[in-house]
Formats: sequence, structure tokens, C-alpha cells
Amino acid sequence: MKKIIYDFGAARGENIPYYLLKSDLVVAVEADPDNYNFIKKKFKKEIEDKKLVIENCILVEENNTKKNFYKHKNNYLLGQFPKPSQNDLENFFAIELPSKGVVQIIKMYGDPHYIKIDVEQYDEIILKKILSNNIIPSYISVEGTHPKIFDLLHNLGGYSSFKLVEGNDVEYLYRNSKIMVGSAVKNFSFIKNSAGPFENDIHGEWIAKKNFAKLIEFKKFGWRDIHCSNIDSSDETANFEKYINIEKKRIKKTRLLRRFFRFIKKLNFFEHNES
Repeated sequence: MKKIIYDFGAARGENIPYYLLKSDLVVAVEADPDNYNFIKKKFKKEIEDKKLVIENCILVEENNTKKNFYKHKNNYLLGQFPKPSQNDLENFFAIELPSKGVVQIIKMYGDPHYIKIDVEQYDEIILKKILSNNIIPSYISVEGTHPKIFDLLHNLGGYSSFKLVEGNDVEYLYRNSKIMVGSAVKNFSFIKNSAGPFENDIHGEWIAKKNFAKLIEFKKFGWRDIHCSNIDSSDETANFEKYINIEKKRIKKTRLLRRFFRFIKKLNFFEHNES
């Protein structure tokens, strides 16, 4: 069976090299025309080889009308379809772009093995549309900015195995990380602003719904992705303290790695200036 990954909210393709290793086809959707052109240029060969398809459109519930997309003036990651709040509106400008329904895109290219959803301020709507159409991929991830995301994944998607990936940690915890490519193990470094790994490339065990709900409550919501699997068994331990201890170790490790890489960066800077 053809393995297809959907990258909804592809930005400048930070995730695409990894997804290409893990699939037969990557379908990337990115509304911002500048980001789209960046991807198109960088991955020209992969597009020609039909390993990568890019859709330059706003991802919506229903399809095929032009709509306003709000492009951020300073940060290419923050463009969004919903109109920004009045307090934040001055940081954006509107451009009219074509839109396509998320279900239409999936039906066009095929059943997903994995879906990554990161469409600013619209994740919940897109997730609900996918799941309510009985599209339940083996793996899915969504930026966990609202408690409703977790509820949808469990109640509507039927997922019961969960993991978290912290956005700020990816470039440190998953530098030179072990990933599975087919039956082989390879080293891969995830870069800043990438979503990081999925599947069992994510560190740690899959967590059962009850414990994951407690973990979310403990951590609150922020720049982190909730990952789900419907083919991996979860750890059913009743001892929630286990996950608190894992979190404390992760935080400590990330702090140490940040300091280490800052030191290396400064050292390289001084060596460069001296030479």
C-alpha cells in the first residue's frame, strides 16, 4: 500500500526532508505564496520525481472559492486564514487566495498514513472536518493549543495512544536522532521550526488516554504537538508520577543541551573572528 504523508501548513518545508524519507508521497499544503515558491525551488527534483506535491491554497472545510489569507508582516510562520484579532491586525496584510477543502485534497491523493496539522488558528476546524468524514490515519498530529483538540482526537477519532513533541525542544532533543526508514535505522537531525518526528521515532512510550489527559493538565497547552496512533499499544501504568519524572528529566536535558550548543556557537564565533 502506498504510504502518503500530508503536511498541512508546510511553511518553508522544514519537515519535508524527513517526510520524504518516511513515505512514497508527500502532499504539502501551504497558503503563503512566498513560502510556496521557496518550497517549489528547494525541492524541484522531488517534485519532478513525483515524490512531492505542493498545493498553494488556503486549507478550509469546504472548497474552491477565493478567500482572504492574512500574511504576517515579519514572521513567515504566522500567516493565517481566520482574521486576526483587532489588537493584532496591524501585524498582517490580507491577500486573496484560492481555497480547497481538506477532504477534497485527501480524496484527490489517497488515504493518509500520517497527517500533520499546523494551520495557525484553524487546527481544530480542520481536524474536526477530517475525523467527522471518517478519515482516521494510522498516525496524526495537531498543534495542541486548545483542550478541544485532545477531546476531538479521542472522542471523534477514537485514538487511545498519545505522545507529546515540544516545539522548542525539537532542534536539541532530536539532533542526530535515530529514525526508522523502512527496516533500517538512520541518523537524522531535525531543524529549528520543524515539527519533529512522528510514529515511533518520537522518544518514549505511547501514553494511555487517562494519563495523557493528566499530562496535558499538568503541562497546560502551548507550542507542542499532540501525536496519536491507532496501531501502537499504550503504556497502561496507573502511576502518573512516572510521566512527571520523565518531564522533569526532559526539561533538565533540554536546558543542558541549549547551554552546550550556545557555548559551541560562541566558541565558533570567536574562532572565526580570530582567523
